[in-house]
Amino acid sequence: MSEETIPLVPEHSQVTNLSQVDVEDVTAEMVRMHQSAADTITAEDAEMNRSAVATVTAETVKAHQSALGAVQANAVTVENGTVGIIQAKTVSTNGYTGAVVAGSVELGNAYAGLVAGREVRGERIESIVLLSRKVEGTVHTVIDTRGALIIGMVGGLFAGIMLLLGRMLFGKK
Repeated sequence: MSEETIPLVPEHSQVTNLSQVDVEDVTAEMVRMHQSAADTITAEDAEMNRSAVATVTAETVKAHQSALGAVQANAVTVENGTVGIIQAKTVSTNGYTGAVVAGSVELGNAYAGLVAGREVRGERIESIVLLSRKVEGTVHTVIDTRGALIIGMVGGLFAGIMLLLGRMLFGKK
């Protein structure tokens, strides 16, 4: 498998199929990638299989066994992948995710740092921080919505006390 770097011109093509290549920027209505890497993808629909992309901006993103840096889309589906940040209206993912900010989130066997959404559903969700109005499924989280509020209040109270003590001890007379 020889790897070559191909800079694609930003002309808006209909469909771009990539297989076993490294590219910089891809702009098309539909982008399909297989065992490829890209810096930036801008498309209506983007499909990736065993690929890596730094930044994806699309209407719909589907990824299978892929690594994505930042994704901004309306609908995102990731199977057995790793994603840094997802911002979307609807997200369906399993695998590893740094942060998810979406209206509707569906996680299956997922590990996430931060999950924020109006509705969160999942089979087994493990997260550090989970912020949501409605949660369905088995969730193991370090900090949930109530925990985040308590930590914020305790942290604010502690900071206020330290500030007052500092002024009393070291303030001008």
